[in-house]
Amino acid sequence: MKAKKFDADFDSGKDVTGELDLSKARRPLQKLRRVNVDFPDWMIDSLDREANRLGVTRQSIIKMWLAERLEQANSHRENRATM
Repeated sequence: MKAKKFDADFDSGKDVTGELDLSKARRPLQKLRRVNVDFPDWMIDSLDREANRLGVTRQSIIKMWLAERLEQANSHRENRATM
């Protein structure tokens, strides 16, 4: 299928997934890498309490909080660069 036809079909709402080779699909910047981090007991207890309150896993809350903090740091850095 030519790109123009693919785009037209997609834009008109047709299901074009049959035209894709999803076995080779990748999510940029989403590759997982394992890291080990040691936390003191009190911190793990606090993480578990907050994770339970929110109904998520400890790993999920760590990821969420780290992502939020990294976004804040990047935003702050970008704001300082434009001044």
